Amino acid sequence: MTRRQGFRFKIVPKSAEETLLRKTLGCARFVWNALLAENKVLLDANLKRMGYAAMCKRILELKDEFAFLREVHSQPLQQTAKDLDRAMSDTFNPELHRGFPVFKKKGRACGIRFPQGVKINANAVYLPKIGWSAFRKSREILGDVKNVSVRQDAFGWSVSFQTEREVAESVHPSESVVGIDLGVNRFAALSDGSFVDGPNALKKSKNRLTLLQQQVSRKVKFSKNWCKAKAKVSRLHHRIANIRKDALHKASTTISKNHAVVVLEDLRVANMSKSAAGTVESPGKSVAAKSGLNRRILDQGWFELRRQLEYKLAWLGGLLVVVDPKNTSRTCSACGHAAAENRQTQAVFVCIECGHAANADTNAAINILGRAGHARIACSELAPQEARRVA
Repeated sequence: MTRRQGFRFKIVPKSAEETLLRKTLGCARFVWNALLAENKVLLDANLKRMGYAAMCKRILELKDEFAFLREVHSQPLQQTAKDLDRAMSDTFNPELHRGFPVFKKKGRACGIRFPQGVKINANAVYLPKIGWSAFRKSREILGDVKNVSVRQDAFGWSVSFQTEREVAESVHPSESVVGIDLGVNRFAALSDGSFVDGPNALKKSKNRLTLLQQQVSRKVKFSKNWCKAKAKVSRLHHRIANIRKDALHKASTTISKNHAVVVLEDLRVANMSKSAAGTVESPGKSVAAKSGLNRRILDQGWFELRRQLEYKLAWLGGLLVVVDPKNTSRTCSACGHAAAENRQTQAVFVCIECGHAANADTNAAINILGRAGHARIACSELAPQEARRVA
């Protein structure tokens, strides 16, 4: 099987290389915003949007209008057009539920990509029209390098090598099948009775984040002190994201190694975290409470857990199955009776039909596992090495 994998390292560019990197990032952002604006005009006029080839031709015209675009390599600009074309295609795909692309703002984390012309020598990488930069090579890069991405965030620069290599088909060492119920109070409950604690990274850092944001609001905008205070907020946001990502990687690695088949609920996080503010004509109710719930939902990283489980199980020879979560929390795992009265509290489930009592999250996880259908898996209706959705 073909395995695509990314290897990310901290890069330490010299002053001249860093200047060129910043210039390339700015040009890529400029091209994205210019092409997106033109596509919005076309769509508003009910005309066909520009495809990738048309956007590349438009980049050549933009180079004649704006000479600074010729000072950077053409590859990152073309890759920006490719990313925009993919983002707009995803917008009109009803299965993906993606929003329309937005304009990129200066100061936000951003990156560029080089599909060819990159060289690697020990712990240094050569980027076309930028030069050689050292990176902290903490592990070996396995496979053939297909493209290289450079990204800037609150803590500096990083380089990512996307590789491709052939590996033998894996057979999962375990035969265990488990269902997982995801929640806010308890991050993940497994059908075998075990639990996984959530990262809650934003919740733990909320007080400090509020303090730093207040300090930004009291500074003169765009002053040096304002920039310093804003950088502190950015670094804290980046640290929160890293804490969440680390916890999710540890959880997904443990689950994927111990269970050959994982059944997960197909949650629509975007719908679950919609604002309750409403409109001027019909204002919403309990807006503050819903805002706090939305913050906690987005702090969990449910979709990131699903993404990590999908590729880690595939690498190990396992399988991820996603099912419809409807009524899994109010259905009795013993008799199958579904009623809202079965779950009168957040933690305890008591069936009003048969009297079965259990932890509410564990009961939901058992229902999720049963919904996938052991018979379907046994009859090979679910093909191996890929995640499937069971209606």
